[in-house]
Amino acid sequence: EVQLVEFGGGPVQTGGSLRLSCAASGFTFDDYSIGWFRQVPGKEREGVGCISNSDLSTYYPDSVKGRFTISSDNARNVVYLQMNSLKPEDTATYYCAARASVYCIGQYDNWGQGTQVTVSS
Repeated sequence: EVQLVEFGGGPVQTGGSLRLSCAASGFTFDDYSIGWFRQVPGKEREGVGCISNSDLSTYYPDSVKGRFTISSDNARNVVYLQMNSLKPEDTATYYCAARASVYCIGQYDNWGQGTQVTVSS
């Protein structure tokens, strides 16, 4: 059974940094891609990046490019989302998700429970 657990959310001030972790189990880590998403109540879920655990290639949307970095520790089955220069509009519940593909862009079928990030001005 695929299991994903996010850690590391919390309050942070504008301009600060936070690192989220996604601990994965129940699947062959190197054969999957992990995506990070965020959602604010009443708004659509937004992708903030993804990584292929096969070749460690990454993708970021323009909204976070240059501020967010995704990395993977394949030995520990953990994926990180490093968030720098945080803004109040980054406030959201952040989720990691797993996709059974070496291509990280596409539909994700397995989700964590989410962790709240709150950026204060």
